[in-house]
Amino acid sequence: MIRRYPMVLLLLLALLIPAGGHAQQQTFSVVASIKPVHAILAALMQGGDEPLLLVSGTASPFEYRLTGLQEAQIAAADLLVWTGPELEPFMTAAVAGVTGDKRVVELLNLPALKILPQRLNSDLRDPFFWMDSRNILILTDELARTLMAADPVRSHLYLRNRRELHRKLAELDRRYEFGYRGLSQGVALLLYDTLQYFSQAYALRLGEVLSPLPAQPVATETLLKARNGISNGDYVCVLSETGMPNEHLALLTEGLPVRTGELDSFGRRFQPGPELYAQIMEYNTAVIQDCLGTEGAAKSAYFGSEAASGETLGGRFILTDHNGREVTEADLLGSYHILFFGYTQCPDVCPNSLQVLARALTLLGDDANRFVPWFITVDPERDTVERLREYVAYFNENMVGLTGSGSMIDTVVKQYRVRYEKVVDAAGDPMRYTMDHTASLFLIGPDGRFLTKIAHGITPQALADRLRNFR
Repeated sequence: MIRRYPMVLLLLLALLIPAGGHAQQQTFSVVASIKPVHAILAALMQGGDEPLLLVSGTASPFEYRLTGLQEAQIAAADLLVWTGPELEPFMTAAVAGVTGDKRVVELLNLPALKILPQRLNSDLRDPFFWMDSRNILILTDELARTLMAADPVRSHLYLRNRRELHRKLAELDRRYEFGYRGLSQGVALLLYDTLQYFSQAYALRLGEVLSPLPAQPVATETLLKARNGISNGDYVCVLSETGMPNEHLALLTEGLPVRTGELDSFGRRFQPGPELYAQIMEYNTAVIQDCLGTEGAAKSAYFGSEAASGETLGGRFILTDHNGREVTEADLLGSYHILFFGYTQCPDVCPNSLQVLARALTLLGDDANRFVPWFITVDPERDTVERLREYVAYFNENMVGLTGSGSMIDTVVKQYRVRYEKVVDAAGDPMRYTMDHTASLFLIGPDGRFLTKIAHGITPQALADRLRNFR
């Protein structure tokens, strides 16, 4: 059960804490060990001081070594947040050396979080708790309370940011729970055990794990057994981790009809900041969906069935673009068109996806002229022509915003097997709602036929590379 802290109680806590101690302090120094944890702190501290990140770039926490400057930063920090020795052995000496009234939070020790034992060694804790978004909802409350207690002068800031972050995370959690409910077909073989929390939270079936983290040698017998399982159809895909050794991958998969995917559970490919956690989850979700393929996604209520390249999607429609001009399926002819379904008040998925699309088109240079991006609203009630005109102009000068009657929008989304659901605000205001929706890109050829569906979470460079192949 998720522990929730009502706003009134949090506000009372902020008011009851004396304003001394940090009242005259110009800065409040917070140090976080890894990117996923840093992302939550960065979101909670927006508008104030920025938390420091220790393990940045593509470094691995298992082999990391603190610099002299980082040791000094830890010693001077008002608050230190780390995961635990199972993930960050480099932190143990530094944590032991923290003295005085400094606050140290070891996340694997928080009783409010759901912490699982490792599958390959039950005496150790599984440190990848953030792969269950419900744990991050709880962590947001825990860290907000910790920040308010340690830095009461900025309690109003932490309360405000906590409210906004909680809203985004709750939507993410609801969407994933809805999307993975009943996803039971297809089993993945894991090179490393980073998905135990994800699999339990969203009923995702996982197979054998070859090596624990940090990576340990894998016996030849184990590799041969795993390859035999792939050959027999026990596993439909093999998942590895970005930045971790994968020399066994070729031996496991060579000559066999099995898909592969590379997870990024530490967020190595993303820039640190308040948006990184959502980026990790969206990216890993896309990798898992692609790796499991159409069979694995067949029962997904949210993401819908994956459309295979060459499958017939689309049909006749009449919509209105952001300039008030009538648009039909005939306007899909003559160029490649990239369709994205969303809505202008979407808090994160839509702007992130459209930024990726816009960046990919920029990377294509003059070749981008062959592609026309379309943004089709699933919220015609609020997305007027004027609102769409302002929205699409922000992303790309050639982007076409499309709206229409509710019945016509329903027709178009059914033609492309898009899923969406209106989620009304708990307060009951009929105009305060969000739209859970499919977040993929649909590529249409110059002849108006559907070519392929590109899962959400792809990087701009990868998207540009894929589009460049279409001639």
